[in-house]
Amino acid sequence: MKFMNSLIAAAAVIALGASADAKVLPKPAKSDTVQSYILLDRTGSMSDIWEEALTSVNAYADSFAADAPGAEIAGGDIKTAVTLAVFDHQDGLQFDVLRDKVDPSKWTKVSDADATPRGMTPLYDAIGRIVSRAEADAPEKAVIVIMTDGMENSSTELTNQGAKAALDRARARGWEVVFLGAEFASFGDAEAVGMSASKTMAVGEGQMSGSMNDLAQKARAYGKGAAPAVEFTPEDRAKADEEGVKERQGQ
Repeated sequence: MKFMNSLIAAAAVIALGASADAKVLPKPAKSDTVQSYILLDRTGSMSDIWEEALTSVNAYADSFAADAPGAEIAGGDIKTAVTLAVFDHQDGLQFDVLRDKVDPSKWTKVSDADATPRGMTPLYDAIGRIVSRAEADAPEKAVIVIMTDGMENSSTELTNQGAKAALDRARARGWEVVFLGAEFASFGDAEAVGMSASKTMAVGEGQMSGSMNDLAQKARAYGKGAAPAVEFTPEDRAKADEEGVKERQGQ
């Protein structure tokens, strides 16, 4: 009997020790996911800056894969993915997803082989489609980037109010939406769909890759919880040559 009691006591000590060891094990690092949805205007007026626009999308993907060297963003590791869709109007809305939820570290550079400029600008319709795409994926965090060089002129599915309703649904989820004017600074359509001035920016020719690189880092900061929102600062606007765009457009 004494032998059995000794065994039971020894087992209890071992179990207690194992329990204590378990309590001091490090907790696994939290890993959140933030997805980017880039909506790129493929219309004919983009021809002169098309190569740069594609290069800027590739720059965004490269930057979105990791924090910039020497400028690590506070917060835990995150998983990221990029979806790229292009749009134009030819006998109706043409909306093509060129990259779908791609890990940016495995990004295949987009080029003229994927798409070339053509057609007109069904901006409202395209906004509705990209939001629907994001809603189907239902990520916890998302950044929707709209890049265009012109104004709405051919939507048939949605009005500005319909596009605003789509973006309002995205914003209600806590997702971020930004609007980039590619060598373009007329933001009437952006305002019509509820975009605030802090989330719209004109980007000059020659500055698109740098601006998209910086935007990707802002998206990472939002994804990590290190920044509550994605917004453009005066420094961002200076780097993007926003005033130069306005001058060239006579604004």
